[in-house]
Amino acid sequence: MISAKSLDLTFETNDGPVHALKGVDLDIGKGEFVSFIGPSGCGKTTFLRCIAALETPTGGELTVNGMTPENARQARAYGYVFQAAGLYPWRTIAGNIKLPLEIMGFSKAEQKKRVEQVLELVDLAGFGGKFPWQLSGGMQQRASIARALSFDADILLMDEPFGALDEIVRDHLNEELLKLWARTGKTIGFVTHSIPEAVYLSTKIVVMSPRPGRITDVIDSPLPKERPLDIRDTPEFLEIAHRVREGLRAGHAYD
Repeated sequence: MISAKSLDLTFETNDGPVHALKGVDLDIGKGEFVSFIGPSGCGKTTFLRCIAALETPTGGELTVNGMTPENARQARAYGYVFQAAGLYPWRTIAGNIKLPLEIMGFSKAEQKKRVEQVLELVDLAGFGGKFPWQLSGGMQQRASIARALSFDADILLMDEPFGALDEIVRDHLNEELLKLWARTGKTIGFVTHSIPEAVYLSTKIVVMSPRPGRITDVIDSPLPKERPLDIRDTPEFLEIAHRVREGLRAGHAYD
């Protein structure tokens, strides 16, 4: 689904070049749930933005569904969930979700059908007529995910979507996201600063170093797809978390 080979990205600034990514090699297969974890400024979000054609690499190769990121964007190969829900306050929840469908020219009947489907998928059935301010932060983020799912893209890119939520809500949404992933079979790229979140959600964990962003470790998770929250207390989970932590420490050796 996604392949990066020797990927570099350097930003030119008035203070000189900023090397955001350097020599990134990574393959993400269909249906995988891949988390990117590392310190602030390590290039996690930048890599996600490269996949989405929101940034242009300055070296190496990157393909999405066998296409350039730009062609994949035009083919609507992915949905993107940002750190903030980004819902328009003057639109209802249903109105926000159907916005990309309106832009893409779907019929009103198809828009209605798809909005109902994704509201059901994220457990917001019956909330389509509400406005964003009438929903909790967690519910707003679920609406944001529904919007990204509305046009049924193969890939879902998520940039710290639960980072601003409290731990109880975050745990609940982690559980709900795993259920959604199991039902849809989407390929998910997920940026996080949380080691437990990365280990709990992922089939593959990509550990990144401080700038310039490099991959220090790629961990294929041995955990089963069915993951109750208490799996976080098991020796297998703690062993993976320890490896992630060691990878983050090793990344600082590049400084």
